[in-house]
Amino acid sequence: MVESELAMPSPLILILFLFQDQTTATDNGLFGLLLHASLIAKFVLLILLAFSLVSWALIFIKGLAIREAERTSADFLKAFQHSASLSEVSMSPSVPSDGPLPAIFDAANKEIRTQTSLTAREAGVIGINLPAIQRTMQSAAINETARIEQSLSWLASTASASPFIGLFGTVVGIIIAFEGLSRSTGTSIQAVAPGIAEALIATAAGIAAAVPAVLAYNYFVNRIKRLTAEMDSFALRLLNLIEREFGTDPVRKR
Repeated sequence: MVESELAMPSPLILILFLFQDQTTATDNGLFGLLLHASLIAKFVLLILLAFSLVSWALIFIKGLAIREAERTSADFLKAFQHSASLSEVSMSPSVPSDGPLPAIFDAANKEIRTQTSLTAREAGVIGINLPAIQRTMQSAAINETARIEQSLSWLASTASASPFIGLFGTVVGIIIAFEGLSRSTGTSIQAVAPGIAEALIATAAGIAAAVPAVLAYNYFVNRIKRLTAEMDSFALRLLNLIEREFGTDPVRKR
């Protein structure tokens, strides 16, 4: 029996401790205050715990994803700077296949192949439609930015909602504490202080869940802005290379 309890996951143990009978709690420290808290306060703490766990998981996953996007973009940009043509960029062994800049390059390359296909040549079209290629690259950049920004809204929601959820738990806890004081025979501060202390834990938990989320959100947004600026700059440089290699707007044979 003891071995099975020790083998239980720690979050489940925390939940069982939070919802156990208050009469079994004898600790006067912070953990004791958690055990003595009302069911509403415990429910609020569990919600904040879930927000915090999901936020930390997203911070870890999103940090790895943005770092990988920055790395692949830097590697692709190095290969692009040392290439004199689109074919040379495509044939470079150091060019990564995934990432924001490779996605923009692949979209532009696909549009060029479409414009220079057999159907276009049979229609008598000569040259490349640069505005169409520019729109294609812009669309690819928007898609890559949306992909990188995915799930960041959860961090923003955690940063804005967690303090209010904690405040709700605190207000309810204070109401319960004063309601108990009204039924008590004593009116000293010692009679109401434990209840207020228990209620304030919810506010502290809300702040603890919100601070990492807001810091990570602002940090990721700044990094994504730099990556977006890099994509815009690369798209312009790629457009110049396409114009030098293929010419300007298309014309029709007479």
